[in-house]
Amino acid sequence: FVDCPGHDILMATMLNGAAVMDAALLLVAANEPCPQPQTSEHLAAVEKMNLKHIIILQNKIDMVVKGNKNDSVAKEQFHQIKRFVKSTNAENSSIIPISAQYNHNIDVVIEHLCKIPIPIRDFTSNPKFIVVRSFDVNKPGTELEDIKGGVAGGTLIRGVLRLGDDVEIRPGNIIRTQDEIKCNSLFSKITSLKVEEHNNLLYAVPGGLIGVGTN
Repeated sequence: FVDCPGHDILMATMLNGAAVMDAALLLVAANEPCPQPQTSEHLAAVEKMNLKHIIILQNKIDMVVKGNKNDSVAKEQFHQIKRFVKSTNAENSSIIPISAQYNHNIDVVIEHLCKIPIPIRDFTSNPKFIVVRSFDVNKPGTELEDIKGGVAGGTLIRGVLRLGDDVEIRPGNIIRTQDEIKCNSLFSKITSLKVEEHNNLLYAVPGGLIGVGTN
Protein backbone atom coordinates (compact mmCIF):
# COMPACT_ATOMS: atom_id res chain seq x y z
CA PHE A 1 0.00 0.00 0.00
CA VAL A 2 1.32 3.44 -1.01
CA ASP A 3 -0.17 6.61 0.45
CA CYS A 4 0.12 9.48 -2.03
CA PRO A 5 -0.28 12.93 -0.44
CA GLY A 6 -2.35 15.47 -2.32
CA HIS A 7 -0.41 18.66 -1.65
CA ASP A 8 1.25 20.23 -4.68
CA ILE A 9 4.66 20.56 -2.96
CA LEU A 10 4.74 16.75 -2.67
CA MET A 11 3.95 16.16 -6.34
CA ALA A 12 7.23 14.29 -6.97
CA THR A 13 6.48 11.96 -4.06
CA MET A 14 2.99 11.33 -5.40
CA LEU A 15 4.26 10.49 -8.91
CA ASN A 16 6.96 8.20 -7.51
CA GLY A 17 4.30 6.35 -5.53
CA ALA A 18 1.99 6.03 -8.51
CA ALA A 19 4.82 4.47 -10.55
CA VAL A 20 4.78 1.28 -8.45
CA MET A 21 1.03 0.73 -8.09
CA ASP A 22 -0.97 -2.19 -9.46
CA ALA A 23 -4.30 -0.53 -8.62
CA ALA A 24 -5.57 2.67 -6.99
CA LEU A 25 -8.13 3.89 -4.48
CA LEU A 26 -9.16 7.44 -5.46
CA LEU A 27 -10.39 9.20 -2.32
CA VAL A 28 -12.98 12.00 -2.53
CA ALA A 29 -14.39 13.92 0.45
CA ALA A 30 -18.20 13.94 0.30
CA ASN A 31 -18.42 17.32 2.04
CA GLU A 32 -16.44 19.12 -0.69
CA PRO A 33 -17.16 19.83 -4.37
CA CYS A 34 -15.55 17.37 -6.77
CA PRO A 35 -12.96 17.62 -8.14
CA GLN A 36 -10.59 19.38 -5.77
CA PRO A 37 -7.27 20.45 -7.39
CA GLN A 38 -5.34 17.58 -5.78
CA THR A 39 -7.98 15.07 -6.92
CA SER A 40 -7.45 16.16 -10.52
CA GLU A 41 -3.69 15.76 -10.07
CA HIS A 42 -4.11 12.27 -8.64
CA LEU A 43 -6.35 11.16 -11.49
CA ALA A 44 -3.86 12.61 -13.99
CA ALA A 45 -1.11 10.53 -12.37
CA VAL A 46 -3.28 7.41 -12.50
CA GLU A 47 -3.89 8.07 -16.20
CA LYS A 48 -0.19 8.65 -16.86
CA MET A 49 0.69 5.34 -15.22
CA ASN A 50 -2.14 3.70 -17.21
CA LEU A 51 -3.68 2.04 -14.16
CA LYS A 52 -6.77 0.05 -15.11
CA HIS A 53 -7.98 -1.07 -11.68
CA ILE A 54 -9.43 1.91 -9.81
CA ILE A 55 -11.94 2.10 -6.96
CA ILE A 56 -13.41 5.49 -6.03
CA LEU A 57 -14.16 6.10 -2.35
CA GLN A 58 -16.69 8.79 -1.43
CA ASN A 59 -15.56 9.33 2.16
CA LYS A 60 -17.07 11.38 5.04
CA ILE A 61 -20.54 10.33 3.93
CA ASP A 62 -21.66 10.71 7.55
CA MET A 63 -21.09 14.48 7.30
CA VAL A 64 -23.64 14.98 4.50
CA VAL A 65 -26.21 12.24 5.12
CA LYS A 66 -27.92 13.20 8.37
CA GLY A 67 -31.47 13.23 7.14
CA ASN A 68 -33.51 13.51 3.97
CA LYS A 69 -32.61 17.18 3.54
CA ASN A 70 -28.90 16.46 3.09
CA ASP A 71 -29.24 13.20 1.20
CA SER A 72 -29.24 15.13 -2.09
CA VAL A 73 -25.73 16.49 -1.30
CA ALA A 74 -24.23 12.99 -1.54
CA LYS A 75 -26.23 12.19 -4.68
CA GLU A 76 -25.19 15.43 -6.37
CA GLN A 77 -21.55 14.74 -5.62
CA PHE A 78 -21.96 11.24 -7.02
CA HIS A 79 -22.95 12.84 -10.35
CA GLN A 80 -20.01 15.29 -10.06
CA ILE A 81 -17.66 12.32 -9.70
CA LYS A 82 -19.20 10.57 -12.71
CA ARG A 83 -18.70 13.70 -14.83
CA PHE A 84 -15.15 14.12 -13.52
CA VAL A 85 -13.97 10.61 -14.45
CA LYS A 86 -15.75 10.42 -17.79
CA SER A 87 -13.43 9.36 -20.66
CA THR A 88 -10.71 8.28 -18.21
CA ASN A 89 -9.57 4.86 -16.98
CA ALA A 90 -11.83 5.41 -13.97
CA GLU A 91 -14.98 5.97 -16.04
CA ASN A 92 -16.52 2.60 -15.16
CA SER A 93 -15.04 2.33 -11.66
CA SER A 94 -17.21 1.59 -8.66
CA ILE A 95 -18.01 4.59 -6.44
CA ILE A 96 -18.37 3.40 -2.84
CA PRO A 97 -19.81 5.75 -0.19
CA ILE A 98 -17.92 5.20 3.06
CA SER A 99 -17.31 6.65 6.49
CA ALA A 100 -13.80 5.81 7.68
CA GLN A 101 -14.60 7.26 11.12
CA TYR A 102 -17.60 4.96 11.61
CA ASN A 103 -16.19 1.98 9.68
CA HIS A 104 -19.18 2.18 7.33
CA ASN A 105 -18.94 0.18 4.08
CA ILE A 106 -15.26 -0.72 4.65
CA ASP A 107 -16.25 -4.35 4.17
CA VAL A 108 -17.51 -3.42 0.71
CA VAL A 109 -14.15 -1.79 -0.09
CA ILE A 110 -12.35 -4.97 0.97
CA GLU A 111 -14.67 -7.06 -1.20
CA HIS A 112 -13.81 -4.89 -4.22
CA LEU A 113 -10.08 -5.10 -3.42
CA CYS A 114 -10.29 -8.89 -3.38
CA LYS A 115 -11.67 -8.84 -6.94
CA ILE A 116 -8.60 -7.03 -8.35
CA PRO A 117 -6.55 -9.63 -10.27
CA ILE A 118 -3.06 -10.33 -8.93
CA PRO A 119 -0.49 -9.23 -11.56
CA ILE A 120 1.73 -11.81 -13.21
CA ARG A 121 5.24 -11.30 -11.80
CA ASP A 122 8.54 -11.76 -13.66
CA PHE A 123 11.06 -13.54 -11.42
CA THR A 124 13.64 -14.47 -14.08
CA SER A 125 14.68 -11.21 -15.79
CA ASN A 126 17.48 -8.96 -14.55
CA PRO A 127 16.13 -7.12 -11.50
CA LYS A 128 14.69 -3.63 -11.88
CA PHE A 129 13.81 -1.68 -8.73
CA ILE A 130 11.90 1.62 -8.71
CA VAL A 131 12.93 3.90 -5.84
CA VAL A 132 9.98 5.75 -4.30
CA ARG A 133 12.05 7.40 -1.58
CA SER A 134 15.49 7.24 -0.01
CA PHE A 135 16.68 8.05 3.48
CA ASP A 136 19.67 8.20 5.82
CA VAL A 137 19.53 5.76 8.75
CA ASN A 138 22.46 7.34 10.63
CA LYS A 139 21.68 9.32 13.77
CA PRO A 140 23.45 12.65 14.35
CA GLY A 141 26.81 12.09 16.04
CA THR A 142 27.36 8.58 14.64
CA GLU A 143 31.06 7.66 14.68
CA LEU A 144 32.73 7.40 11.27
CA GLU A 145 33.34 3.65 11.52
CA ASP A 146 29.68 3.04 12.41
CA ILE A 147 28.13 4.99 9.51
CA LYS A 148 25.80 2.90 7.33
CA GLY A 149 24.94 3.49 3.67
CA GLY A 150 21.67 5.00 2.50
CA VAL A 151 18.43 3.03 2.23
CA ALA A 152 16.28 3.03 -0.90
CA GLY A 153 12.58 2.32 -0.42
CA GLY A 154 10.48 1.12 -3.33
CA THR A 155 9.37 -1.99 -5.17
CA LEU A 156 10.81 -4.59 -7.52
CA ILE A 157 9.25 -4.42 -10.97
CA ARG A 158 10.95 -7.62 -12.09
CA GLY A 159 13.62 -10.13 -11.06
CA VAL A 160 15.00 -10.98 -7.62
CA LEU A 161 17.36 -9.01 -5.34
CA ARG A 162 19.64 -10.83 -2.88
CA LEU A 163 21.89 -9.80 -0.02
CA GLY A 164 25.36 -9.02 -1.36
CA ASP A 165 24.19 -8.20 -4.90
CA ASP A 166 26.02 -5.41 -6.72
CA VAL A 167 23.57 -2.75 -7.95
CA GLU A 168 23.64 0.28 -10.22
CA ILE A 169 21.70 3.35 -9.09
CA ARG A 170 20.38 5.73 -11.74
CA PRO A 171 20.47 8.59 -12.55
CA GLY A 172 23.16 8.87 -9.82
CA ASN A 173 25.20 12.06 -9.74
CA ILE A 174 23.71 14.67 -12.07
CA ILE A 175 26.20 17.20 -13.44
CA ARG A 176 24.74 20.27 -15.14
CA THR A 177 26.80 22.51 -17.40
CA GLN A 178 25.80 25.28 -19.76
CA ASP A 179 25.75 22.88 -22.68
CA GLU A 180 24.54 19.56 -21.29
CA ILE A 181 23.25 17.46 -18.41
CA LYS A 182 25.36 14.41 -17.62
CA CYS A 183 24.32 11.52 -15.36
CA ASN A 184 26.92 9.31 -13.69
CA SER A 185 25.48 6.09 -12.25
CA LEU A 186 26.35 5.10 -8.68
CA PHE A 187 27.46 1.55 -7.90
CA SER A 188 26.89 -0.11 -4.55
CA LYS A 189 26.30 -3.42 -2.77
CA ILE A 190 23.12 -4.56 -1.00
CA THR A 191 23.79 -4.89 2.74
CA SER A 192 20.19 -5.40 3.94
CA LEU A 193 16.69 -6.13 2.66
CA LYS A 194 13.70 -5.35 4.85
CA VAL A 195 9.93 -5.38 4.85
CA GLU A 196 8.72 -3.05 7.60
CA GLU A 197 11.35 -2.11 10.18
CA HIS A 198 12.29 -5.42 11.77
CA ASN A 199 11.51 -8.04 9.10
CA ASN A 200 14.87 -8.91 7.52
CA LEU A 201 14.94 -10.76 4.18
CA LEU A 202 17.57 -12.87 2.43
CA TYR A 203 16.06 -11.99 -0.93
CA ALA A 204 13.25 -9.79 -2.31
CA VAL A 205 10.76 -10.53 -5.09
CA PRO A 206 8.32 -8.35 -7.07
CA GLY A 207 5.28 -7.03 -5.23
CA GLY A 208 5.11 -4.98 -2.05
CA LEU A 209 7.40 -2.28 -0.67
CA ILE A 210 10.99 -3.15 0.19
CA GLY A 211 13.78 -1.25 1.94
CA VAL A 212 17.18 -1.87 0.30
CA GLY A 213 20.21 -0.98 2.46
CA THR A 214 23.46 -0.17 0.64
CA ASN A 215 27.09 0.24 1.62
